Amino acid sequence: MGRATERTALQRAHFVGASAVVTGGASGIGAALATELAARGATVLVADIDGEGARRVADRLRHTGTGDAEATVLDVTDAGAVADTVGRFADDHGGLDFMFNNAGIGVGGEVSELSPAHWQRVIEVNLASVVHGVAAAYPAMIERGRGHIVNTASLSGLLPSPLLVPYSTTKHAVVGLSVGLRVEAAGHGVRVSVLCPGVIETPLLDHGNPADLPTVESMPDIRAMLTELMGTPYPAASLARDTLDAVALNRPIIVAPRRARLVWAAYRAWPALLIDQSPRRLRSAPRRR
Repeated sequence: MGRATERTALQRAHFVGASAVVTGGASGIGAALATELAARGATVLVADIDGEGARRVADRLRHTGTGDAEATVLDVTDAGAVADTVGRFADDHGGLDFMFNNAGIGVGGEVSELSPAHWQRVIEVNLASVVHGVAAAYPAMIERGRGHIVNTASLSGLLPSPLLVPYSTTKHAVVGLSVGLRVEAAGHGVRVSVLCPGVIETPLLDHGNPADLPTVESMPDIRAMLTELMGTPYPAASLARDTLDAVALNRPIIVAPRRARLVWAAYRAWPALLIDQSPRRLRSAPRRR
């Protein structure tokens, strides 16, 4: 067995018999992560506010994965509900090995058009929910002296993202939370990673702002804008494989696919270049119809 093959086998074995919670697991990146976890032998709780979607994913995984899957309805903005859900699952499975705080929404448009309600919603779903997930899982992991928290941010949490400023703001905060917590958690035997995907093929690309919020005329066509900037969206299943391989290696910041890593590297080397190009991109960005 070659070194690469051996490392791949060890990365997959890392999840055999493990217990994992995935929020936002009914679709997109969450469903792909749950699928890959089950394929690698984990028992997965698929948690989502879309309970029927979560059940469909869990039912499929029970028939196709080598691990097991359960489903639950979960509003991640409810701290008590998150604590209860994570606590029950951990009790039922002898502890919690992995907590994937993945649920999120997109909110965008020019900042001048956004209401306080837009900001409040995106902060509640994209940032407060991660705090709730950490608060629910971290103490139990400390008690056991092991565990791994994986928070989904975005490449937008590492780069300037005009027309997606509320989304980007929350994702920058998730990066800050994760890397700071990682340093603290290491002393307790707990690992923390943050996932910063580039453009991924998920339903989020085709969603506008939440329908119950005021209309924003400058809301971009996210799929068209990001595809123009970054190329064809990367399959969610491929991202899930990349992510779990990196989690097994305890990578602190997981950026995928490769072209996203190249953009991040370019921004770190020449930040002014990307920032100075943003006004031109802003003017030409396609608007959502």
